[in-house]
Amino acid sequence: MPTYEYECINCGYTFEIFQRMIDNPLKKCPKCKKEVKRLISSGIGIICKGNPRKGIKIIKQRRVKIKDYLHEQEVKMRRFKEVRKKTFDQLHKIKI
Repeated sequence: MPTYEYECINCGYTFEIFQRMIDNPLKKCPKCKKEVKRLISSGIGIICKGNPRKGIKIIKQRRVKIKDYLHEQEVKMRRFKEVRKKTFDQLHKIKI
């Protein structure tokens, strides 16, 4: 079954839903019950990486919104800086 992505015209809420191809498109937003439109989606691509002798990793790629991606990178960077600071502080506490 394919996944369809919808966006509410009124509140801007976006959501995905599994539907059969023969099903009619949704008409109402689950949050505000106003009209929705179906978005054109890029779908899923599959990339095979790795050496066949070592095993193949299959990676599913999905469309990622830039804002979400940047937020994830910012969170990772904050965590990295915290760990680096703790490690640096611990190294300076060691007496030789």
